[in-house]
Amino acid sequence: MINLVLFGPPGAGKGTQSENIIQKFGLIHLSTGDLLRAEIGAGTALGLEAKKLMDQGILVPDAVVIGMIENKINDNKTAPGFIFDGFPRTVAQAEALDQVLAKHDLEITTMIALEVNEEVLTSRLLERGKTSGRPDDQNEELIRKRVQEYNNKTAPVANYYLGQHKFNSINGIGEIDQIFAEIVAILES
Repeated sequence: MINLVLFGPPGAGKGTQSENIIQKFGLIHLSTGDLLRAEIGAGTALGLEAKKLMDQGILVPDAVVIGMIENKINDNKTAPGFIFDGFPRTVAQAEALDQVLAKHDLEITTMIALEVNEEVLTSRLLERGKTSGRPDDQNEELIRKRVQEYNNKTAPVANYYLGQHKFNSINGIGEIDQIFAEIVAILES
């Protein structure tokens, strides 16, 4: 079983590489944004709680997000593994994720960080903003702020997985197929 944390700042290529990984390995994609929307859409207790908070402009607490992840794990007991995209973002979330996985006799197999410099990220996001319709992809100052926020908050999470000997870093600049080949090599080792 492969349980992968895919890391990288906005514009690093996580979405593209997630699709490739899912296609090759059959992993279940766990994106916190997707989980929140699905739980709200299904009208679950967790979804209703999350919606109430979101409607008030309050961030959804880690416990609610972890609960949604656990629901997804329970719903996919025969899956060959999971890809965690955009989560965990803090060490507390990483620790909580480890606890939930341990309850199911699972653990994170590896963490792969797509490393891309700020200039390339900015360029990619501005280009994506031309078609994505996302306002946060169309403003260079906002893009740089998002990248800085990522760098400030997620570096400790990388260190957390480094301490577990699960951290892998690859260059996220280059041909999509070459980057994917490097990911595959890590996952198959």
